[in-house]
Amino acid sequence: MDGGGRAIQSQRALMGLRELIVSGELRAGARLSEVALAGRLGLSRTPLRAALARLAQEGLIEAIPSGGYALRSFSREDVVDAIELRGVLEGTAVRLAAERGVAAGRLGALRRLLEALDSSLGGDVADMDFDRYVELNATFHEQLWALGSAVVRREIERVTRLPFASPSAFLDKQADVPAIRRSLYGAQAQHRAMVKAIEQREGARAESLAREHARLARHNLEHVLDEDRSLIGRVTALALVVG
Repeated sequence: MDGGGRAIQSQRALMGLRELIVSGELRAGARLSEVALAGRLGLSRTPLRAALARLAQEGLIEAIPSGGYALRSFSREDVVDAIELRGVLEGTAVRLAAERGVAAGRLGALRRLLEALDSSLGGDVADMDFDRYVELNATFHEQLWALGSAVVRREIERVTRLPFASPSAFLDKQADVPAIRRSLYGAQAQHRAMVKAIEQREGARAESLAREHARLARHNLEHVLDEDRSLIGRVTALALVVG
């Protein structure tokens, strides 16, 4: 197999393993059998091992003393800490962007994204294109990360590989939950305020807004865990959370 073929197989292994983990098909704490996983994914063990090493770096699995890997489990506090860390890192990214300045073309792209997000929200909760909002929200955050330091961006990407730490972690499959839908209007107001702070070179304000914005994910987590536990099964990221 040439280098391109190996890369494709490694990517297949990585995507397949990650999907098995975040979908809840693998039990938290379980040892991961290379033979069983290779058979399940229809891949050889070489790309599978590379994928396992990558997922260990991401923090989804961990090496065990006897050899091999086990699926990590996370506490509620771990989830909260990951969300808070994302907020700190995003805050640093937008503060640096505001202080250093952002090219007009990038700001224009952000403003166009804001308009598209406004359009997806519609006039009220009933008119909202929820799935479109979730898609655009992910793009908006990725563009924010790209504004500032490449070092900070890499750290944000690392922490958001934990499925419950991404900007859309508690939005997927929640289209029919009124509390979640209503929260998007506040989120969009914060999006606009962050972009304005960046434009006006207000680094401290941009940072504060980004950190507060990340806490919306924590509020959505609390809604699922404390107010409507019937939603837990829909949030695939929570398959990794125990206790």
